[in-house]
Amino acid sequence: MTDSSKTATLTIDGTSYDLPLLSPTAGPNVIDIRKLYADAGVFTYDPGYTSTASCDSTITFIDGGKGELLHRGYPIDQLAEKSHYLEVCYLLLYGNLPTASDLEEFEATITRHTMIHEQMHNFFRGFRRDAHPMATMVGVVGAMSAFYHDSTDISDPRQREIASHRMIAKMPTIAAMAYKYSIGQPFVYPRNDLDYASNFLHMCFAVPAEQYEVDPILSRAMDRIFILHADHEQNASTSTVRLASSSGANPFACIAAGIACLWGPAHGGANQACLEMLKEIGSVERIPEFIARAKDKDDPFRLMGFGHRVYKNFDPRAKVMKQSADEVLDLLGIENNPVLQVAKELERQALEDPYFADKKLFPNVDFYSGIILEAMGFPTSMFTPIFALSRTVGWISQWKEQLSDPAHKIGRPRQLYLGETARDYIDVEDR
Repeated sequence: MTDSSKTATLTIDGTSYDLPLLSPTAGPNVIDIRKLYADAGVFTYDPGYTSTASCDSTITFIDGGKGELLHRGYPIDQLAEKSHYLEVCYLLLYGNLPTASDLEEFEATITRHTMIHEQMHNFFRGFRRDAHPMATMVGVVGAMSAFYHDSTDISDPRQREIASHRMIAKMPTIAAMAYKYSIGQPFVYPRNDLDYASNFLHMCFAVPAEQYEVDPILSRAMDRIFILHADHEQNASTSTVRLASSSGANPFACIAAGIACLWGPAHGGANQACLEMLKEIGSVERIPEFIARAKDKDDPFRLMGFGHRVYKNFDPRAKVMKQSADEVLDLLGIENNPVLQVAKELERQALEDPYFADKKLFPNVDFYSGIILEAMGFPTSMFTPIFALSRTVGWISQWKEQLSDPAHKIGRPRQLYLGETARDYIDVEDR
């Protein structure tokens, strides 16, 4: 909201401009520069938008200095400990925790939407057998608009609602099918008698030749992974979804754009990079060597999964994820998995080393989620698709919020142009 008593004054070539200050319910004040170009004829320059609020939102708040992450005001650690993923989905979509009857109806709706159109199976079979699951997901999710014409009219609130439910419900099925296709196994259809996380694990690991029972500890750990990755404010992929949406693109295209952005190793690939680092270390005996390298400012090696760009103290998601990691490792053991042995010992040595404590380089959510997924038997190529599955509800919530804003307009970032000025064309024989 705007506090009319507060302004910021910008002076350009002797002329002063009063810019309104917008006061949030939490976080720093925001200088409103929407009329700056019209009034002063200048742009602002902010590569990466690290000091720019691109929108107003009521969904997620992060205070990196305090290590705080709130969804609709609820701390993430409370949600991860006391709630479950579909309840968090309802919270993100609608603003409040559901009543028991609301939650029952929402869960039933999601469950009824988990199957995908049978003809979409042909899309999977059109990819190379060794296609990365993220490549498959980008293509299949984008193609959903060719099958679900009754939920692509973004001006219709009911169609927006149906599209939201469909994507939350079908993303586990699509991710599991991408995995099954990549390893040459038959697709496993969703089951309505299983909860959201258990259904995903069943679709990933069941085979027609035998029964597969989902262990409740693994199901709970997977559910927490979903919760802890559900939304993270205006990050790169969320901003991509909002930018795509601003043009009026259909919801499936917008989410496919978010998946494509998330694929980048600087964003959704962090837990995969962490596991690859653990494999590079290779054995417990080599951990001191790599810790020494991480301390050496002249060595390009960095410990992946430690510290966080946003959280300057600790990652509030990591505590809950560590608990799940410990439970999973106790269940499955690490005796025959050298990667997990390295992970546990690296965690211990890093937490005991004053260097990492002083620099606040604590294990983050990517470190622990990578450990869990490795222990469950997922290849690293599936880490980012699982992240995309989890984040879908955040993208959809942000997409719905933007479309409900009467002031929203197409995104059109400006630039600092440093190229050639106008010059005349020269005929090829004269160059």
